[in-house]
Amino acid sequence: MKGLSLSLAVALTMATLAGCAGSPKSDFYTLSAEAPRQSVSQGAPVVVVIGTIAVPELVDRPQIVVRAGTNHVTIDEFARWAEPLKSQIPRVMVANLSQLLNSPLVSTAPMGGDAAVAWRVRVDVQRFDASLGDTATVDVLWSVLPPGKAPPITGRTIASEPCAGAGYDAVVVAWSRALATVSRAIAASIHPPTAVD
Repeated sequence: MKGLSLSLAVALTMATLAGCAGSPKSDFYTLSAEAPRQSVSQGAPVVVVIGTIAVPELVDRPQIVVRAGTNHVTIDEFARWAEPLKSQIPRVMVANLSQLLNSPLVSTAPMGGDAAVAWRVRVDVQRFDASLGDTATVDVLWSVLPPGKAPPITGRTIASEPCAGAGYDAVVVAWSRALATVSRAIAASIHPPTAVD
């Protein structure tokens, strides 16, 4: 009886290990900065601080969420973000705005110096969805607070980009391109001081 229990325990352990070994592995994805179509800055480097970015709760999770119908989404356990969207989106926007404004002084936190000269950007992502093999869309409300007492500049950018393939790689690239469109709209509202001759 004791030998039978030991054999059963070994068999169960082996079955469990075999099940774990056969599980699919997760793939991890990250958004990327996109080269700007053209720089909008001609003047001195501008200081820009991008604040906390709000994203919809539906996509604020490790798994990538894609649309499978009007009222149906798919949350893929094996297609995951390498870091939260709340971290990735500001990182990508910093890189995009740095290129667009030709400034090394774009960051997510004040970089020292005179904080009064910083342009402050707030971003609220209303929609961040896609259909695999079709289109990726972002809908972003944004505001830019200029230095001094000037009123904020506000805007809304809805950007849709086609997916160049059927998989998650293609949809993540399309989201990155859509965020570049948002970055261009924000950059266009920031007017660096003109260099004095």
